[in-house]
Amino acid sequence: MDKKNLFKMIPKVDDILDDDRINKLQDQIPRKLLVDSIREEIDALRKDIRDNTMDEEEVIRRNQILVDLILKRAEKKNAYKLRRVVNGTGVIIHTNLGRSLIDRQVMEHVFDVAINYSNLEFDLDKGERGSRYSHLKDIITEITGAEDAMVVNNNAAAVMLVLSTMAKDREVIVSIGELIEIGGSFRIPEVMEQSGATLKAVGTTNKTHLHDYERAINENTAGLMKVHTSNYRILGFTSSVSIDELFTLKEKYNLPLIEDLGSGVLVDLSKFGLEYEPTVQDSIKKGVDVVTFSGDKLLGGPQAGIIVGKKEYIDKMKKNPLTRAFRVDKFTIAALEATLSLYLDEQAAIERIPTLNMISMSLDELNYKAQRLYDGLINSIKDNSCSFKIVDDYSEVGGGSLPLERIPTKAIKISLDGVSINQFEKALREYDIPIISRIYKDNIFIDLRTVREDEFQIIIDGIQFGLNRLKGCI
Repeated sequence: MDKKNLFKMIPKVDDILDDDRINKLQDQIPRKLLVDSIREEIDALRKDIRDNTMDEEEVIRRNQILVDLILKRAEKKNAYKLRRVVNGTGVIIHTNLGRSLIDRQVMEHVFDVAINYSNLEFDLDKGERGSRYSHLKDIITEITGAEDAMVVNNNAAAVMLVLSTMAKDREVIVSIGELIEIGGSFRIPEVMEQSGATLKAVGTTNKTHLHDYERAINENTAGLMKVHTSNYRILGFTSSVSIDELFTLKEKYNLPLIEDLGSGVLVDLSKFGLEYEPTVQDSIKKGVDVVTFSGDKLLGGPQAGIIVGKKEYIDKMKKNPLTRAFRVDKFTIAALEATLSLYLDEQAAIERIPTLNMISMSLDELNYKAQRLYDGLINSIKDNSCSFKIVDDYSEVGGGSLPLERIPTKAIKISLDGVSINQFEKALREYDIPIISRIYKDNIFIDLRTVREDEFQIIIDGIQFGLNRLKGCI
């Protein structure tokens, strides 16, 4: 049959729109998306005919599944681009997967604030305009021991605001070994440059001494800065200057001491067998004038940059024009206040804040979870090409925090016979709720530390979907 007759076999758009399955979806999917999907599938069919890749039988077969293809395309078009996934990687603060999870009850508070009017900038006691920063100041200062506090939209903004306020057109002294690059290729020197402060780098990559800082002090020095290298470590022949040592220079030369902690730890994680990570409370106790840290990452709240320290400096920051550009909205304030309130009881914070809960989870708990998921997989999936095994593995904290830490964990190892492991991993990502796993030595690994028990059935169904997809069943 020639191409002209093959083209005549393609159904019309209006005829497809009259199909019962298409009609049923018109209340759920906008008509424009349905029409666009129909036209795109028809165009794809025309292209295949034009490229001589289809004969009469193949066109008939395509027409038989055309509505299925259209529905699949329309549903994909109508789906949200940002959506939930299952994190089976074992990376707790996974930057690509949204970093820290938020406690469900915290989100109920956010929901209540979001769907109703709120006192975002209204003082209920005085009956007049208030400040959005007042909602967070008391709880942050109570937890950290600082004089004052304010919050901006992320920690890079916090650093920029601090330097713009305290050191614009002047010098800030920092160690070369602390000039880190953070996510998205943003670097501390570039952030400092944008703030208007001049970077005075001292020491070397692996060694910086107190006298390096002291030699750099001059009449144009605005402050001393320490950046906690939370996303990497230099090992071997190294030396750095502690906050205690810098405090002596601060006192001697009457200079403010600034510290960027990055991750923002409020609980001593060494009690869980991890490397000691400086807490915000420690920095304040040691006399640091201004400390900046993240609201997500190890704190376990929403993305935010938190600034704590001396009231005289934070009062000036609140008047800086950049504050308006960096300000947080009601969603962030609600989520951060509710998360911080859990820190008033440390045990409640460990149990309720997902990040801390996952970090502190014992091997016994993980083994119990692994056994339950394993039993569910064995009982549900009857496929000789697929086998499951509980194995020992290692999780990571992630999020640019504790880079050398490997936390013992339990994982499900999925082995496949006669099936492409890469194609199977791709199929898991294409499931209705994408499952993000890890490939190692031609096996799939799902780490139980970052998987909740209410996600087990999703994983079981997703694996069955992946097997069916690769065998051409769907």
